Amino acid sequence: MKKIIYILLFAFSFVLISCGVYSFSGGNTGDAKTIQVDFFRNQASIVEPTLSQLFTQKMQDMFTRRTNLTLVKTNGDLHFEGEITGYHIAPMSATANETAALNRLTVTVNVRYYNRLDEKSNFEKQFSFYETFPANQNLTGGTLESVLEVILERITQDIFNESVAKW
Repeated sequence: MKKIIYILLFAFSFVLISCGVYSFSGGNTGDAKTIQVDFFRNQASIVEPTLSQLFTQKMQDMFTRRTNLTLVKTNGDLHFEGEITGYHIAPMSATANETAALNRLTVTVNVRYYNRLDEKSNFEKQFSFYETFPANQNLTGGTLESVLEVILERITQDIFNESVAKW
């Protein structure tokens, strides 16, 4: 019986050690200890006042929640900067009265990623996602919050995957 317990403890220890720099979310941060996420200014032709703050916070939350990295203001081992370049609302489908039944909000973000420990991983890339909403609803209040929640979650997930998950 003791032999089985020792084998199980060894196997469990091996699994924990072998995970090393990998998080359970699939991110590989290598030897990085810190992350810097600069404020993403809204440079889109239509400016939603809260979007820059929401996106920057969502980025910080994504990486601090899913990795063991410490958020710093300067000199991060991993560094993200960029700007929101697109905020576009377009009609998606028409009704019999030739009015829009659905609208689509698309948000585009230009991201520059720098890995001080592995410069081959650096990139500059645009990430974009959209969400539809009923055309008879104004894009304010709860509707805006729920639409942006979907869009920003997807964009930050795509950035996470591109930078540390390598998917």
